[in-house]
Amino acid sequence: MDSFKGCLSSAEVEAAAEEGVRSVYPDCSTFCIPIADGGEGWLNSLLPKLGGSIHRLSVHGPLMEFVFARYGITKDGRTAILEMAETSGLMLVPIPKRNPMLTTSLGTGELILHLMNQGIRHFIIGIGGSATNDGGIGMLQSLGFLFYNHQGGILSTGCGEMMCQVARMDMTFVDPALKDTCFTVACDVDNPFYGPNGAAYTFAIQKGADEQMVESLDMGLRSLSEVYRRTTGIDVGQYPGAGAAGGVGGAFLSFMHGKLQPGVQLVLNTLGFEKQIAGADLIITGEGKADRQTMMGKVPYGVLEEAKEQQIPVVLIAGRVENADMLLSAGFQGVYQISPDSMPLEEAMEPNYTRNNIKRTVAKILCSL
Repeated sequence: MDSFKGCLSSAEVEAAAEEGVRSVYPDCSTFCIPIADGGEGWLNSLLPKLGGSIHRLSVHGPLMEFVFARYGITKDGRTAILEMAETSGLMLVPIPKRNPMLTTSLGTGELILHLMNQGIRHFIIGIGGSATNDGGIGMLQSLGFLFYNHQGGILSTGCGEMMCQVARMDMTFVDPALKDTCFTVACDVDNPFYGPNGAAYTFAIQKGADEQMVESLDMGLRSLSEVYRRTTGIDVGQYPGAGAAGGVGGAFLSFMHGKLQPGVQLVLNTLGFEKQIAGADLIITGEGKADRQTMMGKVPYGVLEEAKEQQIPVVLIAGRVENADMLLSAGFQGVYQISPDSMPLEEAMEPNYTRNNIKRTVAKILCSL
């Protein structure tokens, strides 16, 4: 399962589900496989398999407060595993303060720069779960990129509301190590940079934007993509995945030779998932909210596609469910919401309540099979 964002980690969700299984079938053989698609839990999914150690660094968070971000270094010391949710994540911002016009990806760039200075030249970075919609300006500023407004002044720390002000860029002071550094970027979505299915219209509301902000952010992304195109010759406007993390995907593509990959597929391949599920009678997967976006590279859909190859039935549980008919048509044997629609979100996301609901829901599913 994926994490239930802001509530339980992947491992915690799976532990509750396992209790539900054993309440019905005490002698059942169960295997828990924590998975992330590039967002929260990315580091915990990959590092145990790759081997290595966890470290921490103080960087600027989404609202320029200092946060201690975790990152991993593989045991050979050559590759860094980064999780953008640790540096610029939505869960780092209290709900009343969430505003993608003001949040920045600066801290993500600070962490990358620190590791490049330590000699790291290969990064595997998951960019899901971000609080930002700045087109990657903040991250690029940390690496030495300068952004100028239409009056010729250098812009301060990049954020969502600043994108429309960018007139040109200067790469004179970019860290030279960047050209020799490889970035494998795990995306949990394939949305373009701007437009009806772009970063702002698809994700900005869940990051705290209102409708007027969404329009302004989309205009900013359109404007910024043209600056990126003039600077590099690369048009990220409609490139799949460029809209991930509020446009950070596009910044990786344009300036950092980033290779965008579906996060869930990268994790499943690394974990040897197809071998781990061989012979299973049932797979239970899940995420905090299941809807049409589940079909766009999220954990449950990746799990389902792998399970289909071995004709293993898959059921999906989630805190909230929308578009259930679409999910069932995709091949899930069942789709289950663990709490009633009438329950306020804050109450539904209380961790102990969620654990009990997962356990109860899984037990009910097994009793009905």
